[in-house]
Amino acid sequence: MRERDIIFTARLLSSIFNPFYLPLVGLIILFMFSYLSLLPFFFKLQVLLIVYLCTVLLPTLLIRLYRHYQGWTLYEMGIKERRMVPYIISIMSYFLCYYLMNMLHIPHFMSSILVAALAIQVVCAIINLFWKISTHTAAIGGVTGALLAFSAMFVFNPVWWLCLLIIIAGLLGTSRMILRQHTLPQVVSGFLLGIVLAYISVLCF
Repeated sequence: MRERDIIFTARLLSSIFNPFYLPLVGLIILFMFSYLSLLPFFFKLQVLLIVYLCTVLLPTLLIRLYRHYQGWTLYEMGIKERRMVPYIISIMSYFLCYYLMNMLHIPHFMSSILVAALAIQVVCAIINLFWKISTHTAAIGGVTGALLAFSAMFVFNPVWWLCLLIIIAGLLGTSRMILRQHTLPQVVSGFLLGIVLAYISVLCF
């Protein structure tokens, strides 16, 4: 495989497994493996739509507008000192989603996904003040931690899903290093941080 193809694949993986998809993927897992699968289809669709608009579409558009306003490339915005405003935008978007879910009296098991995602965002933002950490691997680690927590709560076997997530995490972490966005310690620490925060948030919320 040529170097250009490797870089293209790395960029593609980074785009597909964007950190903003953590709450959406967590809810899909919850709808598939818990008693919440019995909820009406259109209610689940409504919840997923709200989460998508607030945690994926809104922060993506606002961060893109901010990047274009500053005249930065994706690589330039990846510099540690320039990541705080995107963190603030995503955290505020997640708070908006959490507020809307509470206003609509959506079951707390669903809200726990937002709590986990918020915890990961806030802790990563604080760490970023001192050291650059990978939010991509923190997000996939969050999905892994949420899966482990829900498997303990609802007693299902997560082995195959866990294997899939570990493979994805490995590919994603490698992609971030190929793109020179992160080092190995930043990638690994992000993944482990995501697992721990999501597991604790889901079980304790």
